[in-house]
Amino acid sequence: MKIITYNVNGIRAAIKKGFVDWLNIESPDVICIQETKANKDQVDCSLIEDLGYKTYWFSAQKKGYSGVAIFSKEEPNHIEYGSGIDYMDFEGRILRLDFDKVSIMSLYLPSGTNLDRLEFKFGFMNDFKDYIYALNKKIHNLVICGDYNICHKPIDIHDPIRNKNVSGFLPEERAWLDSFIGNNFIDSFRFVNQSPHQYSWWSYRANSRANNKGWRIDYNIVSKPLEDKIQSASILNDIYHSDHCPVKLNLNI
Repeated sequence: MKIITYNVNGIRAAIKKGFVDWLNIESPDVICIQETKANKDQVDCSLIEDLGYKTYWFSAQKKGYSGVAIFSKEEPNHIEYGSGIDYMDFEGRILRLDFDKVSIMSLYLPSGTNLDRLEFKFGFMNDFKDYIYALNKKIHNLVICGDYNICHKPIDIHDPIRNKNVSGFLPEERAWLDSFIGNNFIDSFRFVNQSPHQYSWWSYRANSRANNKGWRIDYNIVSKPLEDKIQSASILNDIYHSDHCPVKLNLNI
């Protein structure tokens, strides 16, 4: 099963940049999208559905903001829109599809762009962890794909010293990701690849992507029972529809 997570930074803009042609070639079984910035009725879904995908959307109440989607070749047994926690679901950040042997979630964790949003982010992180750990007691095979807006370790960011006080690499955020992964989950990319300079997001400023001055903030995190199912994991850093790039996971299920 080929699974991809991808923050497209606006699905309509990504489609104009060749997203559909790339999707046709890459052909994942499931792709989790973040930051759709659109409602389903604002997108020509036939472009994606003609490739054999069923499309599921969970958009923010605020138009043109946030939003997640999952495109799947297989029809799920169940679709869970949101978490059931109102303030989280208002921004369209969580969507889950349940299949026979695995459940796959698209997550868009908030960024901490200012003090108010940083406080919101920490509240979201804590409530999300409680939600996932309760869910994991019922659903053992979980894959939580998405933009976590956190670099986990110094190897995951181009300049850990200068960014130590920047949201996305704060000690408290990194400690939360430590505790979230804990003994229950696995960062699938780092499970198979310990190489430095592997990033999934680059600022549009200062030619950051050309110089590979990036951050690894997009993850396919899998629950522990799936450990022996991980075949491969990779970052597709030659794909340019967004300021992020896709991150791929192959599971043998």
